[in-house]
Amino acid sequence: MTLLDAEQYDFARARRRRMGIGIALAALVVLVWIAYHLRNYPERHEVNQFFSALEGRSYEQAYAIWRHDPQWKQHEEKYSSYTYKDFYADWGPGGQWGLIKTHSIECSLSTESGVIVQATVNERHAERSNLWIDTTDKTFSFPPNEIQCGNWWAWLTE
Repeated sequence: MTLLDAEQYDFARARRRRMGIGIALAALVVLVWIAYHLRNYPERHEVNQFFSALEGRSYEQAYAIWRHDPQWKQHEEKYSSYTYKDFYADWGPGGQWGLIKTHSIECSLSTESGVIVQATVNERHAERSNLWIDTTDKTFSFPPNEIQCGNWWAWLTE
């Protein structure tokens, strides 16, 4: 076969190939974006369970989530730095948020050793609850600093 005997160039096939590559790249970009925004999903889910337990007035269950230890009652002395009594004073009906009736998870931010999750409690938009989840042992605590959730464009480009 010589150069003059070459096959005729198929414009439709080339266009389909370019379209396929473009669609594959667009799908890859969308998947990477989704994976990036769902990277803190486990921690956000834990915070959601925590607030759901508080809404149901299951303070012992909420403390178990806080400590990531369902059997915390069997070794309470292990948690002397933040006891159930302290927890109940902070999160119970007499705490800063009062009786928790509603919550919504606003945003989250990954740090070196944990994730800060921000939630609106009892529709108090002026002040929000920030919780820090240690990624090594999944325990909760109060964050070293607060985060500010942005508008939809900030979330989109986070």
